[in-house]
Amino acid sequence: MKKSLLFLPVLVLMQVTLLAQYAEGIKLLNYEKNKSAKEVFQKLVDANPQDPQAIYWLGQALLATDGGEPSKDQVAAAKALYQKGLASVGSNPWLVVGMGHIELLERGDINSVKQKFEQAITASTETKGKNKGQANAGILNAIGRANAKVASGAGDNLYAIEKLNQAGQNDLTNPDIFINKGINYLKMGGENGGEAVKAYQEALTRDPKSALAFYRIGKVYQSQNNKELFEQNFDNAISADPACPLPYFAYYLNYANRDVNRAKEYLDKYVSTADKDPKTDYFVAEYLFRAGKNDESLAKVQELENSVGTTELPRLNMLYAYNYDRKGDSVQAKSYLEKFFANAPADKIEPTDYELAVKILTRFPGSEMQAASYLEKAIANDTSRVNKQSYMQQAADMFAKSKNPAEQLKWLKRSVEFKGTTTEADYYKLSAAALGAKDVAQTMEIAKNYMAAYPDKPQPYSFYRRAAIASDPDTTSGKGVENLQYLDSIYGLNKDKYKKELFLNKYYTILYYINKQNALKKSPDFKVKSDGTKTEVVDQFLAICQKSLQVTDQMIELYPDVNDDNNKFAQSVKAEIQKNYDYYSKPPVKKPNTPAAPPAKG
Repeated sequence: MKKSLLFLPVLVLMQVTLLAQYAEGIKLLNYEKNKSAKEVFQKLVDANPQDPQAIYWLGQALLATDGGEPSKDQVAAAKALYQKGLASVGSNPWLVVGMGHIELLERGDINSVKQKFEQAITASTETKGKNKGQANAGILNAIGRANAKVASGAGDNLYAIEKLNQAGQNDLTNPDIFINKGINYLKMGGENGGEAVKAYQEALTRDPKSALAFYRIGKVYQSQNNKELFEQNFDNAISADPACPLPYFAYYLNYANRDVNRAKEYLDKYVSTADKDPKTDYFVAEYLFRAGKNDESLAKVQELENSVGTTELPRLNMLYAYNYDRKGDSVQAKSYLEKFFANAPADKIEPTDYELAVKILTRFPGSEMQAASYLEKAIANDTSRVNKQSYMQQAADMFAKSKNPAEQLKWLKRSVEFKGTTTEADYYKLSAAALGAKDVAQTMEIAKNYMAAYPDKPQPYSFYRRAAIASDPDTTSGKGVENLQYLDSIYGLNKDKYKKELFLNKYYTILYYINKQNALKKSPDFKVKSDGTKTEVVDQFLAICQKSLQVTDQMIELYPDVNDDNNKFAQSVKAEIQKNYDYYSKPPVKKPNTPAAPPAKG
């Protein structure tokens, strides 16, 4: 009995030590110190190959990345580990959840995955004691983690949130439950940022010194361009744990394009706290580029390519492109950025990469569609609405510069629809692009909306008139006159203000009618018989004359002063049309052997 009593404290101490090792490894994973986390969990598995929880966490370390999904090789390694564990210890809940995570990464059937998760929940539910009927909070959290660590749409985030809420009720101390809950909310779209922040704040009630929770809150506010709040939370993360590398790196990226000196300060702190691996060396090479030390940066990139390769560090190709662009070598820059976009995982592409791609490719005529395909990928993969809007505008500007108004119009419309509002500048660009694309119907439709939104601006009326006239390019169909009638209906509401515009539209109309009259007179069917009867073509001619006279009367009404040049013009045109109308409406009856008098000139 005494030996048993003496052995009990040893068992307790060993259990406490084991839990501390788990906590340390998980913390390293949370801090994206993946190499160190793998070492911790590998030691735990080596010490006890039958420990399913250690196997589970080692698998998570094998899957860990610094953002985005793991590679196929990583998935294969974790899958092999979990399969070996299942063969060794049986269907333990930790390993079942681990395999469910693998299936999500392999894009397996979501219902099959959820069956595995439910199996793990049932197997881990307490069957006796004070917690009888309660599912294991660690297993529930692992299910939430699995859905949080895969791409948006690959898991079931609402299901995961439900399980994490249950985990939070069963475990009142673990902040990671609510970290995973916040990530699941963000996986459903950036509009859930508020719910994510609430979840991270709940994590802080569990652990007020959670650097990860502060950092995650800061990232949400950074995506919203809220400088005050993201800096406040990044600073809180650093105060909570100066050994956490994540806020330093976030600050480095924030200052990288605007203040290289401050960026270098944060990069040094990141390098000193992060795992020592080639990825940190990459950021040194990146800093050298930003500091304008292009040859040194290229030398570092070459060194990393030789030692590690672009498969492990795909952004090396992009850094080549940035450096060669800075050095004025567009051919080399284009070559490397094409290699990068052809092979880089979506999560390794940054917003500025697309900007550089557009900048470089537009130097090579005919490459605009290739650049647009990159921007399509950017829109699909970026969760930031601000960035998506920027990509659409970049595409529109690119096609404007390359004088491709049809493609410019397509992207402008997409941008406006995505934004949900239309400014005057938007209307102007849309109208100009539609007119440039010779899409007169769309130009007039856009101009109508432009008029409705900004009735006091002259531009929409001008765009509409130009499109209306363009709808009848050879002035024969009458579409131009027909379309101008809509504009005249607007002008007619304030004739004094739009007198000049109305007159110009009437001028266009009267020219169309005169051309129509002359064309009819040239028709072989334009005949008046000796008894005064007329052919149908003559009747058409007379009807056009009547319309023409109405138009000239309207022109005279606009400028009633007989000394005004516009009045004089309208009066002279009316007189000529009246002569034609009078002659052909009541032509003189031809007497035998007497030639008819000639008609007035058209």
